Amino acid sequence: MIPELIGRLPIITPLMPLTEHMLVQILTEPKNALVRQYQYFFKMENAELEFTDGALLALAQKAIERDTGARALRGVLEELMLELMYDLPDMNNEGAKYIIDAGTVKHGKPLAELRVSQKESA
Repeated sequence: MIPELIGRLPIITPLMPLTEHMLVQILTEPKNALVRQYQYFFKMENAELEFTDGALLALAQKAIERDTGARALRGVLEELMLELMYDLPDMNNEGAKYIIDAGTVKHGKPLAELRVSQKESA
């Protein structure tokens, strides 16, 4: 068959909705995953960023509520991280570690409350 004919035939494919587990995989597993991108941004500011399993599930649940599949993940994560990324460069982050948990995703917290520990430099 020639491509011009094939292009005119309607193709119907059912798509299954993504589950929370699938959305968490999309957030974490690809080489350029969103979580890895934000961890890299924090590393550029001499800080470490960690997401708990509960936080990843909460992000997936928020994305499911938007009902736009994996496209919602970027929007949900950007809403969460916007203020944090804005405040990060102004803080002393030498060896700091920030942990995002489910409570942070659901209610939001300032960057100072997310700081866990400060490593001592030699």
